[in-house]
Amino acid sequence: MGSFFNLFSKEKKETLDKGLSKTKGGLFSKLTRAIAGKSKIDDDVLDNLEEVFISSDVGVDTTLKILDRIQERVARDKYVSASELNDLLCEEITELLAENSTDSSDDFQVPADKKPYVILVVGVNGVGKTTTIGKLAYQYKKAGNKVILGAADTFRAAAVEQLDIWGERVGVPVVKQQMGSDPASVAFDAVSSAKAQNADVVIIDTAGRLHNKKGLMDELTKIKNVMRKVIPDAPEEVLLVLDGSTGQNAFEQAKQFVAATDVNELAVTKLDGTAKGGVVIGISDQFKIPVKYIGLGEGMEDLQVFHKDEFVKSLFGK
Repeated sequence: MGSFFNLFSKEKKETLDKGLSKTKGGLFSKLTRAIAGKSKIDDDVLDNLEEVFISSDVGVDTTLKILDRIQERVARDKYVSASELNDLLCEEITELLAENSTDSSDDFQVPADKKPYVILVVGVNGVGKTTTIGKLAYQYKKAGNKVILGAADTFRAAAVEQLDIWGERVGVPVVKQQMGSDPASVAFDAVSSAKAQNADVVIIDTAGRLHNKKGLMDELTKIKNVMRKVIPDAPEEVLLVLDGSTGQNAFEQAKQFVAATDVNELAVTKLDGTAKGGVVIGISDQFKIPVKYIGLGEGMEDLQVFHKDEFVKSLFGK
């Protein structure tokens, strides 16, 4: 995708670097210790690297894949100095991630034949789900789309209020009902309203309860079924929001949600407040579901489309 390079502006690069600074700082100090006093990449260095990546929340399986790639490179290139390690890691991790997904476009345009484009947002409470919806609404609206939000997390008054606040901030309508209403009924109203008003995008918030996977699955299935009475292909996206600062816990949540519903996009939030940003690498690699967005701060512009190469470059100080 050639146009991406013009789109990844200096401002986005700065936001990315700033948002990943804690992870990068932690990773760098660990890498520096891993190769201290070494002139070449030997077994000691590889053992140290394993520890670095696992303690940076990359996850065991992905760490082992990265180490295999590094060993292959060292064997192939015969001599790789420890000082070249950063470049090597940058290249191999980018290639590993490229095997699973292509980068999304930054333009927030909706295909003409997909309007209204329905995004169903799932995830446990507290991961930044509603904030992510608000920021998405802002980006889609800024790109010239007419956006409607649906407050189908009807179990918590706070969730509906929070979505309302975002609707006001962004200047988009919120379809809601009384607390305790049937979530599927809200979703039905939201897509019906979007169709009637010729809206381009509908983003629907859902309840974040995971203690009963069957209940969650049934509820999400019901939401999809009623939406399909209005828009047969809805939803185009089932976006799972994960809190990057929870590290391995985000992995577990992803596993459970992927088992409960057909998630096809991921958003990893709160990366600016944590040194656990390595979890994005592991999640991208393990789930074969594209990480589409990363959250790098509180501002409206701080939800970025995930670009693998820029992310890895930023982590390794390129």
